[in-house]
Amino acid sequence: MHTATTLAPTAPHTVRPGVPVMRVVVPTKVIVAWAKILGAVAILAVLLWRVGTGPFLDGLRLINVWALVAALAIGGLTTVCCAWRWSIVSEGLGVRLPLGAAVAHCYRSVFLNSTLPGGVIGDVDRAVRHGKDAGDVGRGVRAVVLERTAGQIVQAVIAVIVLFACPSPVQRYLPVASAVAIVAGALVYAATRVLPRRGPSRFARAMRTAERDVRDGLFANGNWFGILVASSVVVGGHLAMFVVAARTAGATAPLSLLMPLTLLALLAMGLPLSIGGFGPREGVAAWAFAAAGLTADQGVATAMVYGALALVSSLPGAAVLVARRLRFSGRSFREGQLGG
Repeated sequence: MHTATTLAPTAPHTVRPGVPVMRVVVPTKVIVAWAKILGAVAILAVLLWRVGTGPFLDGLRLINVWALVAALAIGGLTTVCCAWRWSIVSEGLGVRLPLGAAVAHCYRSVFLNSTLPGGVIGDVDRAVRHGKDAGDVGRGVRAVVLERTAGQIVQAVIAVIVLFACPSPVQRYLPVASAVAIVAGALVYAATRVLPRRGPSRFARAMRTAERDVRDGLFANGNWFGILVASSVVVGGHLAMFVVAARTAGATAPLSLLMPLTLLALLAMGLPLSIGGFGPREGVAAWAFAAAGLTADQGVATAMVYGALALVSSLPGAAVLVARRLRFSGRSFREGQLGG
């Protein structure tokens, strides 16, 4: 005869007074960063599922020496123009930046953006470095934000003009989209005009600083003209690189058809969902090429070749990184000898 055994219920877990409780808190920035990476991976996975690996590899096999030389030349021109624009804005904000130093910073920034997830780490790096060198990190960061924003606005305007002028899959939607964008911009501008600028509050100080930065960085001393020219050349360089990529990948469509398609892919690169630039660009290129009567395979191949050429054009930035590291190591070694 077995005796029944009664098990006492387990006491709930209690926290003893004075014992610290460990909580795992994941920062929002980490969540956002992983969301961006996963978004890019998801886009590339869908493309692999729909078109296979062929378009991703075929275009890369067709890259030749002339395409690489063109990429380095175009990349050099666009990098110098980006540096010139940055130097103009920085000078307007009172944080002087010589053109030579700006070119080196921009090459390093482009290389980091091309090799690291997110596509903006290089810009953050050059903003902080310049701010530290100038003794004002805040102004250094604001200069980069302002010049990047100006460049994006010029690119958007050029894109609208080209998309209106040339046939594209989005041409029929442009009037409505443009009207919505104009109304939204007018509302934002009106809101900024009525928001308070006086007083000691943090918001009021931020509004005054932003207004002063826009005035001094973009419009003082005719800065707007140099910024417009530099930004236009940068957009033209990116378009030229995309055309080289399309021709290298075997696309024979006329320029009047390729230009709007490449602009759509360039605009997609502005989305914060990329891994070294790859992701939305390939997805939009596949859709745009297919919608324009070409093939999604050609779109993916062109975007992949563009990504490879853009990486090659950024390689001088790797040399800048190595040179800076060697210079820093040499200085540390000399200081160590003097200290010894």
